[in-house]
Amino acid sequence: MKRKNKPNNFWHSTWRLLSYLKPWKIGMLFVVLFALLSVIFQTVAPKILGEATTVIYNGIKKGIIERKSGIHFGSIPIDFTMISHILITVAVIYLLSALSGIAQQLIMTNISQNVVYKLRRDLKDKMQKLPMAYYDNHSNGDIMSRAINDIDNVSTMLQNNLNQFINSVFTFIGVLYMMLTVSWQLTLVALSTIPLILLVVAILAPRSQRYFSKRQRYLGVVNGKVEEDFAGHNIIKTFNREQDKIDDFEKQNQKYYDMSWRAEFISSFMFPLMNFIKNLDYVFVAIIGGIKVINGTITLGNVQAFLQYTNMFNQPISQLANLTSTIQSTIASAERIFNILDEPEMQPIHPNIPTIKDDSKIDFQHVDFKYLPDRPLIKDFNLKVKPHSTVAIVGPTGAGKSTIINLLERFYNIQSGSIKLDGKDIRNMSMKELRSHISIVLQDSWLFTGSIYDNIKYGNLNATPDDVYQAAKEAQADEFIKQLPDGYHTILNEEASNVSQGQRQLITIARAFISNPEILILDEATSSVDTKTETLIQNAMDRLIQGRTSFVVAHRLSTIQNADKIIVMNHGSIIETGTHKSLMKKNGFYADMYNSQFSHA
Repeated sequence: MKRKNKPNNFWHSTWRLLSYLKPWKIGMLFVVLFALLSVIFQTVAPKILGEATTVIYNGIKKGIIERKSGIHFGSIPIDFTMISHILITVAVIYLLSALSGIAQQLIMTNISQNVVYKLRRDLKDKMQKLPMAYYDNHSNGDIMSRAINDIDNVSTMLQNNLNQFINSVFTFIGVLYMMLTVSWQLTLVALSTIPLILLVVAILAPRSQRYFSKRQRYLGVVNGKVEEDFAGHNIIKTFNREQDKIDDFEKQNQKYYDMSWRAEFISSFMFPLMNFIKNLDYVFVAIIGGIKVINGTITLGNVQAFLQYTNMFNQPISQLANLTSTIQSTIASAERIFNILDEPEMQPIHPNIPTIKDDSKIDFQHVDFKYLPDRPLIKDFNLKVKPHSTVAIVGPTGAGKSTIINLLERFYNIQSGSIKLDGKDIRNMSMKELRSHISIVLQDSWLFTGSIYDNIKYGNLNATPDDVYQAAKEAQADEFIKQLPDGYHTILNEEASNVSQGQRQLITIARAFISNPEILILDEATSSVDTKTETLIQNAMDRLIQGRTSFVVAHRLSTIQNADKIIVMNHGSIIETGTHKSLMKKNGFYADMYNSQFSHA
């Protein structure tokens, strides 16, 4: 996905980002104060140091005059006491400048880390409240980029670039003032090269920034290729596509190389040209200053100080110019984060539908739902599920099976109708209250990096070790877990690839066991395992559903023959309902599906 380099609303996003600094406004005042002190000390020092040069020059000049007058002396009449006082004063000033700079950096580091911590926390909190539709419409890579790269950009700006910006502004003003106190004529000479500096920056900075941005985009492509190839290296080797992948990677790597070379090549001109212009300043100031010294209109020490100011004056100009594109890119990152924070949350809906208890545990009443406004999916869906019964949901791909589960979990809100739990509309319940009744085992088993023990306990954080071991036994996972080198303390890697797909599924079933839910959802939990493992999983699920209200979304119809009720869906509606035997007798849609699966057995 192409990365934005410029914000759509620069000033709005800038002020919003700066508003995160409000809790630390006193700290920011100290940052500005210490920055001001550091710059004052730094800009005053050259002029004071120039006085030492003036004392030495005057002493030498006086000695030459006295010698020509016939006055004999043992040494040149230089006031070394005054020079030592000046040097000590300058050393103290530079020390105070350094201490002020350190204090500024320490305070700004603390503030920036707190701001980024709060921003990251707000983003994480928001991600938990976003509707499932947001995740459906945004890639994981884009979300990860905002949560990591964009926040890192903001962190870098607050900690380094903001300090640099404050210091550059103060340095520019401070040095300009000190230059004017020395000589307004030399100041005009020094300012005469500013148009050249701005021209260099205007030509080179945008071009280098553009290439740097493209380089980052190509780097993302290269990283994606590496990740993809490593993840699928078995398939690549099986189909003898190693050379194709190498050639493909070489093309992307070459693009990254070309863009990196261009970016670095253009940016490499910046500092040599800036130094060239700075040296022109030195030459002009030195020549004109020398003439003024000879004419007696300025002291040699002041010319020396002015040369130092010339060097200091060019630095903040180039820094501010370079910061322009950096700040723009950072505000774009902040805007991407704020776009997530501004996303509408899944609002609690309280339709105040009265609670009417009957003999059903779950009751779908005239439910309508559509993902897109012009594409209805679930239409007038009605289903009553009795307590402790098992309902199997079957149908072709796209029939709406998983959508029914998503609506029950309130990952999406229905457009009309009602879904009731124990007679109470689930929209009158908080998400936490609703989901405390439900546990789910998905087709794609999700396990986090950590021990098997912790992954099982995830279903109930209050569980004891005995509870964990018993849940694993109930899920028929205990045997294979004990055979692992570290048993229950075996650490699962990032993708849990150090255990098989079937073993991962058994662990998720153990996690469901330990949560002890009232309502259990099994969403095609056996669709991606072999027959032997399917039998193990099926036995574990048979134990799990006992005494619970269960929904089983199944692709393999052999796994749901014992369900109390089978509902057959197509195009978002129930077209058949019954037990396995009754549906087979009807010789309808279900029977056709079942026979098609086993006709070649």
